[in-house]
Amino acid sequence: MTRRWLALGVLTLAVLLIGIDGTVLSLATPFFTADLDATGTQILWIGDIYSFVLAALLISMGSLGDRIGHKKLLLCGATAFAVVSVVTAYSTSAPMLIGTRALLGVAGATLAPATLALIRGIFAEQRERSIAVGIWAAAFSAGAALGPVVGGVLLEHFWWGSVFLINVPVMVVLVTGGVLLLPEHRDPQPGPWDLPSVGLSMVGMLGVVYAIKEGFTGLVHGIGGDVVVAGVLGLAALVTFVRRQLHLPHPLIDVRLFANPRFSGVVAGNLLAVLGLSGLLFFLSQYFQLVHGYGPLKAGLAELPGALTATVFGVLAGVLVRYVSHRAVLSAGLAMVGLAMAGLMVSLLVFTPVAPYLPLGLALFVVGVGLGLAFTVASDVILALVPKERAGAAAAVSETAYELGMALGIAVLGSIVTAVYRTVVVAPEIPSATADQARDSLAQAVHAAQTLPPEQAEILLDGARTAFTHGLSVASGVGALLLLSSAVAVWILLKSPGQAEVGVLSDPGVHRDAGSDRRVDAPCGAELRD
Repeated sequence: MTRRWLALGVLTLAVLLIGIDGTVLSLATPFFTADLDATGTQILWIGDIYSFVLAALLISMGSLGDRIGHKKLLLCGATAFAVVSVVTAYSTSAPMLIGTRALLGVAGATLAPATLALIRGIFAEQRERSIAVGIWAAAFSAGAALGPVVGGVLLEHFWWGSVFLINVPVMVVLVTGGVLLLPEHRDPQPGPWDLPSVGLSMVGMLGVVYAIKEGFTGLVHGIGGDVVVAGVLGLAALVTFVRRQLHLPHPLIDVRLFANPRFSGVVAGNLLAVLGLSGLLFFLSQYFQLVHGYGPLKAGLAELPGALTATVFGVLAGVLVRYVSHRAVLSAGLAMVGLAMAGLMVSLLVFTPVAPYLPLGLALFVVGVGLGLAFTVASDVILALVPKERAGAAAAVSETAYELGMALGIAVLGSIVTAVYRTVVVAPEIPSATADQARDSLAQAVHAAQTLPPEQAEILLDGARTAFTHGLSVASGVGALLLLSSAVAVWILLKSPGQAEVGVLSDPGVHRDAGSDRRVDAPCGAELRD
């Protein structure tokens, strides 16, 4: 028994680090912007390319782990993650940083599904597994929320590349512990790994997300032909991917899962909960530093309420679902994130550009509670509904929703912030070249102001900070609308009379109790509560 929980400790190290790497760069944005002369568009790509690539590859890597073994995939991925982290830390240009962050996403995609699949194999008993998944989800959520805090501590003493070097010692511990403690776990009859499906899923995911991201930015300046082409190509690739999975004897993922509205509702809830957190953290980090004037450590500590509550309530959710329905906990979590974002919108509108910390801290606190509840419950439900031989593919669905939510949070909400910010009105006495630089991003405006006389610098910064705050307020309002709508939708979708089960992946050990809504999984006794 002790060995199982020690193994869980090793697995949580991996997801903690994946979560941290998704947000740790948010506080470093002003530093690498100045050092690498990054444009506003490059800043967004540096922030979200990691999650884009993760989201595009998770299903493929989860299926690969089912075939070659999740322990093997985890150890290889951890080694690659450490090596690429060193290269990323010493990037010498913005395009290089974008490229190395993409490679980190490739390595990270091998880690995430392997961890959850191994938990499915290590903890066969449902109650233990719910607690284990709660701890796992808490580590994932805490990693995303702790990223700015870790970044703040490092940036107080070292250069921005240090936020990546912390990956190396953690991965050394993970590989060592993994070799000693983790069992191997794979599908004994996996079938071939379909490379065309891998390519279609990547092209489809990246094309659609790129179109969404650039489309929001183009609302102000016009949508370019590249956005339309990417969107059409991405949709065509996803449609082809789905059709191919329906006809393959051994698909990467059983897409029939998504025909069940209950399953789709859980996945959508997972995605949208993370969308709210990632969008908030990425831009609140800049807001605290560039509008409030906090140092990186103080800005990181300002976001600590979200980290603490996401961790605590992620663990508590694993216990809570024993007494309260999955439906109620998931819907409540989504609603809390939405209400918190609505509160943030109001605070930023009333107090422009410098809002007091108290309402911002309260919003982060509530977002953390909601995320901890929603993400844990969604992961637990998805994992409980498949036979353990297909745990990697199922885990990949859960984590794809998480990473896609992370990417879309920065892309969608970030594009809204950028679009509103670029409408900033610059005083006529400011030189045109300086004004153009300032309109690119708030970090560039701060950099440009250093070249102006004090009076003009203050005028420029006041306009830029006000525009950024307005953009963050509009993005928070859009996020609130998405989250509150999804809370209602999940509440409706998860109420499906006569269908307590979600799983459609075949398993001879799964059957229904006659005349009841109870799903019984013979090997692990999983039961979903409506």
